[in-house]
Amino acid sequence: MSNSNQTFNLGSVEKIPLGQGRCYLVGTEEIAVFRQRDGRLFATQSRCPHKQGPLAEGIVGGGKVICPLHAHKFDLQSGTGSETGECVKVFAVCELRGELLLSL
Repeated sequence: MSNSNQTFNLGSVEKIPLGQGRCYLVGTEEIAVFRQRDGRLFATQSRCPHKQGPLAEGIVGGGKVICPLHAHKFDLQSGTGSETGECVKVFAVCELRGELLLSL
C-alpha cells in the first residue's frame, strides 16, 4: 500500500463562485470543494455522514459548511462536526495560476 498523494487539476477556480461549493468526481471519490468569500479554499468528502446530504450545496462561511438537509455544521479545515461528533474527511486543495489542485 502506498502513502503517496496524487494531485488532480480540477480546472479553473472561477468555476466556484465566492461563498459556494461544487462537487467533483475525482477517481472514485466525490469531493466537495468550497471557496469562501475571502478566497480561501477547502475540500471535504461530498456527503454529510449523518444523512448523506450534499455538502457542496450547503451554506459556507466562517470556516464551516452547514449541511442543507439537517443543518449539521462541519469545520472545513479539520472536518470536525459540531452537532453529533461525526466528522468529514478533508483534503488538501490549493490554487496555482488560477487552477484548482486537489491532493488525494
